[in-house]
Amino acid sequence: MLTDGAFGTMIQNYKLGEADYAGSLGLAHEQKGNNDILALTRPDVIAEITQAYLDAGSDIVSTNTFNANTISQADYDAVHLVREINLASARIAREAADAAQAKDGRPRFVSGALGPTNKTLSLSPDVNDPGFRAVDFDTVANVYADQTRALLDGGVDFILIETIFDTLNAKAAIYGVRMVEAERGLEVPIMLSMTVTDMSGRNLSGHSVEAFWHAVRHARPLTVGLNCAFGAELLRPHVQVLSHIADALVMIYPNAGLPNDLGEYDELPATTGGLIGGWAEEGLVNVVGGCCGSTPGHIAAMAKAVAGRPPRSIPVLPPQMRLAGLDPFSMAA
Repeated sequence: MLTDGAFGTMIQNYKLGEADYAGSLGLAHEQKGNNDILALTRPDVIAEITQAYLDAGSDIVSTNTFNANTISQADYDAVHLVREINLASARIAREAADAAQAKDGRPRFVSGALGPTNKTLSLSPDVNDPGFRAVDFDTVANVYADQTRALLDGGVDFILIETIFDTLNAKAAIYGVRMVEAERGLEVPIMLSMTVTDMSGRNLSGHSVEAFWHAVRHARPLTVGLNCAFGAELLRPHVQVLSHIADALVMIYPNAGLPNDLGEYDELPATTGGLIGGWAEEGLVNVVGGCCGSTPGHIAAMAKAVAGRPPRSIPVLPPQMRLAGLDPFSMAA
């Protein structure tokens, strides 16, 4: 299956100004760069991008809500609009997905995107005070719970906790989603996606890919995977590791290569598609898509590359106690 590609990359192509972002909301703070608020001020842009990914072959489209939480929106003095932003973005994606499914009968799904926020639970922002934290676990969990409620009310099928640079933040997000499950008496499928920050395959909180999986496996996610940071070529060894240890579907959506000196992405769709096709041929993945720098062209190339390929088989792992520090630990039976 295919998920979608980058929203930020596509939004940049519209060359939007402050008036586009701010609209008539009457916000005092400058809004340019607040991509999430476009669901309220320029919903046509978000709808066009979503449609472009569906036309390219995406089976799953995500909501444009990466920063639509009260922690991140505080930077724009738009905290009071968080619920509205999530509702609007979810409804845009839902309507587009439903229309595409009605047109050809192929099921389409919507994932509600929860970004990592701009705070970290594992690390201190003050080098002189290692024990200081700018936010606590319960606060982060409640922030994610509020966002999850709005996304579900807007009609999403899954909750995607993505670009996980801090494993503890992800655990707070999982806890927040489970709180909403208990409130509503329903099961909310969770998708998890870690981002590695260096070639050793660790995230910012220092966890290896294996340790990350051990730390979040209890959530029984629908998918687990990797996104952002690297292009498909450099991400490959970490995909291989995760593919062999995860008894869940694996979803990978890499950047379109590495950025150039201007911060732009030059990797062509055919190159990305070829690399993704190699993953599919080896049976490493179940769902693929794109992150930074990717476009509908990249998704279309992936769709062509994986067409007819069988999905990855989920491994059956023996019962074992699997623990995680920064590295994994498995206790012998």
